[in-house]
Amino acid sequence: MSGEDNTNKKKRSFIRPIILLVVIAIVAIIVISLVSAYNSGTLHAPGIFSRGASEISVDEFNFDVGRERVFAHAEGFTAAVGTLGINVFDAAGNETFRDAFRMSRPTLGNSGNRFIAYDIGGTSVRVFNSSQLISSLEIEGSIVSASINQNGWFTIVTHEGGNNRGIVTTYNQNGTAVHWVSFGTGFVLSAELSQDNHNLAILNLAETGSRINFYHGIDTDKHEPDFIFDVYGGLIIDIIYLPDNDVLAISMDSLFLVENDGRGRMLYSFADKHLSGYAHDGDFVALHLNDYGVGNQGRLISFHVDGTNLGEITFNREIVSMSVSDRTLVVLKSDTVLFFNEEFEEFPVSADSISTAGASRILAVSEDVAIATSENSAVVVRREKEH
Repeated sequence: MSGEDNTNKKKRSFIRPIILLVVIAIVAIIVISLVSAYNSGTLHAPGIFSRGASEISVDEFNFDVGRERVFAHAEGFTAAVGTLGINVFDAAGNETFRDAFRMSRPTLGNSGNRFIAYDIGGTSVRVFNSSQLISSLEIEGSIVSASINQNGWFTIVTHEGGNNRGIVTTYNQNGTAVHWVSFGTGFVLSAELSQDNHNLAILNLAETGSRINFYHGIDTDKHEPDFIFDVYGGLIIDIIYLPDNDVLAISMDSLFLVENDGRGRMLYSFADKHLSGYAHDGDFVALHLNDYGVGNQGRLISFHVDGTNLGEITFNREIVSMSVSDRTLVVLKSDTVLFFNEEFEEFPVSADSISTAGASRILAVSEDVAIATSENSAVVVRREKEH
């Protein structure tokens, strides 16, 4: 073999990993965008609502938080975050908290009575409740995602430098860092903490597909996973810790249930469909699956997290957004809002509800109340009362 051939071979062997890293990074950016789009206004916390606890007496909320608004609701309070900061209102429409700061791509999550706002690609993180700021952080590196559990502990995923190094930091309820993990390979997408604060699940993209890394006892100096769950060639876009410490994993073509020892099983496969959206609350999951190449023709399917198919309905209308609360699925179409129970029995919207024209997100508050949000306002939609 000539010296020139050796040189070319070395160049190819050097270029391949660079190309692979670029591809992983591009895929990761797409996945982050998908997860953000799916989950804006979608609740991640199991069982945070009690029936009748979230009665809203006003018909419309008006927020002053700038552009790119994202909304969440918890225990009677509605929060919005935008490019200029945070507003929180009670059920009567009274402002209970405000914080001004700038973000480029604001995102909002919540669990229990706490919210977490962060700037994707930026450095700002705020943890707050209905009346006060709990933690204010400026993070080193670039924020990819963040999550919070019912006890107020939260995790932040960042990427630092040009070597694609992912850092996952866990903070306690006071905002003090208690554990961190560094990934030198792959692209870390998200991290979820169990409700008892002891177990951490980290989702990252690897050369072979998607990987969930499980860490037990995160109050130690442990930096190597106890168990790993791999989906070879698959693209997991979201992981959710369930109350029993199992993890629900949603990929672009399947649902998985992964136990805390890394053993997993497929609950449902939809490789012949396009995942257009999903929503979940506790042990209830709803999927919006479209047929490839047939416009808006598709199905809505509901599941228990044990894999039981609860209901299914064919849908041939555009779905803008969907959200779940109290095992009730609320669907925002381009022209109206629909309420369904878990078996897809449809309930009409109250004739007194004001127009949702221009709304881009729906946020389920209870079994009979939802909030349709737009750039200018958030409209309260109520289900028709049964007689």
